Amino acid sequence: MLDWSNIDTVLLDMDGTLLDLRYDNHFWNEALKLHFAEHHQISVNEAELWLQNEFKKVAGTLNWYCLDYWEQKLALPIRELKNRTANLIVMRPDTSAFLQGLQQAEKDVALITNAHPDALALKNKHVPLQQLCPQQFSTHQFGYCKEFQELWQGLQAEFPFDPTRTLFIDDGEHILDSAREFGIQHTVGIANPDSGLAAKTFSRHMAISSFTELALPFNAKAQ
Repeated sequence: MLDWSNIDTVLLDMDGTLLDLRYDNHFWNEALKLHFAEHHQISVNEAELWLQNEFKKVAGTLNWYCLDYWEQKLALPIRELKNRTANLIVMRPDTSAFLQGLQQAEKDVALITNAHPDALALKNKHVPLQQLCPQQFSTHQFGYCKEFQELWQGLQAEFPFDPTRTLFIDDGEHILDSAREFGIQHTVGIANPDSGLAAKTFSRHMAISSFTELALPFNAKAQ
């Protein structure tokens, strides 16, 4: 599916790509409305409607992913609450072998996530992502999320890569669109980011359900 001789750099999303998105979906879509309803003494339905409205206001912006923003907006200890269900933080079953394969193939690899740095730290605490992928970036350090071209410009300045020889994998098609707009030649979607939900389809990018579909060769670094 990919000609690995044309790829030097691999950029990887975290949630839904390397990790099962079930943890995040459970917290933001299920647990949070219960916490909000209890704290503010309203019904769960009222809490859900209020949260959905607030989510829409910042969708596609850095605040959508910002723990500081949501702690202030919701008057809830978001970091503490996220810790309560940290047992749900797991890697996708094929992640470890894929990251090890990228190391053996001598590719330059970096994790690039929209998650807040504290959320990234929590994930690293519960799964061995940092050992398998030491180069990690939260988009918060650049001031833009992956939906914006300024992010890719900032990332390239910090972690130099040739877009024409780079592969980017993410579970969001709109984010893959942003990467493609920047000039990243190879883009791949994750069709099954949440193990508890049905697979989704991608219309503008190749999509996979397992990293094994990419047939990673060893010792394939381009000369």
